[in-house]
Amino acid sequence: MDSIKNIIKQKFIKFLPKFVSREITNKYILENINPNIYYSHEGEDIILKRFVEEKEKGFYLDIGAHHPTRFSNTYLLYLKGWRGVNIDAMPGSMELFNELRPEDINIEVPVSDESKEMLFYIFKETALNTFDETLANTYIAKGWKLLNKRKVVTQTVKDILKQHSISAEIDVMSIDVEGYELQVLRSIDWLVCNPTIVLIEDLNFDLNHLMENELYTFMINKQYQLVAKTVHTLFFKKA
Repeated sequence: MDSIKNIIKQKFIKFLPKFVSREITNKYILENINPNIYYSHEGEDIILKRFVEEKEKGFYLDIGAHHPTRFSNTYLLYLKGWRGVNIDAMPGSMELFNELRPEDINIEVPVSDESKEMLFYIFKETALNTFDETLANTYIAKGWKLLNKRKVVTQTVKDILKQHSISAEIDVMSIDVEGYELQVLRSIDWLVCNPTIVLIEDLNFDLNHLMENELYTFMINKQYQLVAKTVHTLFFKKA
């Protein structure tokens, strides 16, 4: 009987205007969500939820957002009622964000520590897109299909926030840009953008040699402490 009800529900939603069906679907997901279900790649959003569970609504900055739901560190927060900014360099990436996360600010722009022309490696698996030539060649050697190499002009996080008049206090920042995380960190005005929690992907982090890691020492110097880790993502909290 339950399966019949679900089929009828899906058929009904299909004929509704997109904005109505989207709200019904999001509400249904939120009300029926399993606390152990995650959208991020390695369960980062479940860990993140533990750090912000007492905050009903907040603001996030997701750099290298990739997709509105798949591998997303912030979609669970969006369902909870949080809102924020999603940034990704992939051409056309924000069309789906505007469809599925219309209450966010969705910006299609490449990020680095200065405004300059760079070569962007675009893979069939778009989660692997990168500016890092060495990393791109590693992916190619492992059999991942490279679709295109495109010249793009980067901007700093500082300039992007200023250009879009984003002045909200940022509670959570997530950075996942396939090997270019340090350049993104250097592009931030930390006097203005000073999140409570920062998630950073690091593909080569070694817990036995913390002080030799540039990402770690950069964040320690910004008065953050390492509080959690998945296989490839570091969680820093403002000290």
